[in-house]
Parts: sequence; C-alpha cells; structure tokens
Amino acid sequence: MDGSPHHWFGEERPEACLMNMVDDAQGTTLSLMASAETTEVAMRVLWAWIERYGIPRELYTDRKNVFVTERAPTLEEQLAGEAPLTAFGKACKRLGIHIITAHSPQAKGRVERSHGVYQDRFVKELRLRDITTLEGANLLLQEGFCDMLNAKFAQPPRERSDYHRRLPKGVDLAEIFVHEETRRVSNDWTFSYRNRAYQIHANNRPLPKPKDEIIVRTRLDGAVAIVYRNKALNYSGIEKPPPKVNKHTARVQQAPKPRPLAKPSRKHPWRQNCTLMAAEPSGSAAP
Repeated sequence: MDGSPHHWFGEERPEACLMNMVDDAQGTTLSLMASAETTEVAMRVLWAWIERYGIPRELYTDRKNVFVTERAPTLEEQLAGEAPLTAFGKACKRLGIHIITAHSPQAKGRVERSHGVYQDRFVKELRLRDITTLEGANLLLQEGFCDMLNAKFAQPPRERSDYHRRLPKGVDLAEIFVHEETRRVSNDWTFSYRNRAYQIHANNRPLPKPKDEIIVRTRLDGAVAIVYRNKALNYSGIEKPPPKVNKHTARVQQAPKPRPLAKPSRKHPWRQNCTLMAAEPSGSAAP
C-alpha cells in the first residue's frame, strides 16, 4: 500500500493523492482518491480490499506516519511490553495483519509501477470524462476502472495458495477502523473530548471509577463510542461547565481600589510641627 501524490486533474489544479493497494503475487489493484495521504483514506482502502478479497496476512508499506510512528512508548505501553502504533497500525493489529516497512522506493517496485499505470491511464480517463473532483474520481474507480486495470494487467499467481483470511463472523469493520484516544473520568463521572463535555450514565456495568481511564473511539462516519474494559458505555452530551475560579488567584489579579487621601486633623503632630516652624522668626538658629 502506498500513496501517489500527483496533479491528477491537470497541472493547473492542486495535487491530490491516490492511495493504491496492490497484491504482490498477482498485481491486482484497488485504489481511492483523497486530498492527501491520510489515515482515513488508508483505512478505507484496506476496508474495501477486505470486503472484496479478505484479510491479507501482511502489508508492505513505507515509513510514513500514517503506517508507523517514531514516538517513544507511553508508560502503559512499556508496562504491557507493546510497541507504539498509529491508528492504522492498531486496526491492522486487531485484524492480525503484520506491517512490513520498506526503506526505499525500489523496495516497493510493484506498487510504484502500478502508480505509473494510474498516472498514465487514469489521468487520461479523467480528462476525457471532464472529471475534476475527488467524488467523481472515486466514482470512476469504484464503477469499473480498477476492474479494467486488473483484467488487463493482473497475472495468475505462481502458487494457488491464497493467504487471505475471511472476516470472522460478528466482526464489524466499522468498529475496527477507528481513531482512539484516552480520557480520565472526573469525580462527577464526566469527561471532555474535542471541546465538548459528556456524562457517563450511572447504569453502566462495569461503571468506571473517578480517575479511571476510558477509551474514546471515533469511527470513520464520525460516531463516537466510549469503551471501558472492552465494553461500550452509555453516555450523553452535556453543557460544558464553566471553568473553576481560584478565589485567591482572582483576588490577586484584581486591580486594587484607589485609597482616598487621608487628611490629618488640626491636633495631628504633623500640623503642630508646621505651626511651630511657621511661628519662628526668620534667620533664628534652631535650638
């Protein structure tokens, strides 16, 4: 699997990216177009491949951050002995797909040659049909263009063994291809996610305790699920409470009120000293 950035709709239009997946044994291809090489388009291509051909045993990719990550493992990952994974990598792990990374374009010769075929034939087809949108390009790919390329260029494999696996019954790919983030439960069983507040219902079993971590899963269609101990939780959106104000900090930050000028009384010692000094004759020496 690899992305091919190119001026698919002509040099006068912005680049787009064709995400291409190729069977290394036969050269069978399946692809989708997106504005850039994103996690979502990689997930959608693999999803479509699984529905048509089954789950591949291994996937050969480059080292872009869609497929692999260079970040250091978190404390939880260290304790579990797990390597850091991208959202795409987590989806592959759930499906039992092993990702192999290439270190040069030459190592991905099969998919690079397939890019060349698309950049020749698909660009011409888009121009002939006057297609200039991602939606139109994807409709063309799904309605026969990929099948036409496979009929023309795919080759029979050397061996008849097929290492694709069937999708197990009960597995919903919409729950596999998701983005995950962790959140910590507050004392009132609420949490925040993407500038919104949510309330976890008290009837959940098991019910997370305050300070427990939950997993927020966002599907490709935008639906959000909350998971705790591998079980989905019931929740609802609520009004986000106003931020708590530290009274001491607020007092410090408040501008002090101006104090009125004090006017000394007639009997104040300061007035008495001024009166004595005014009564002394000029030129007299101080006692």
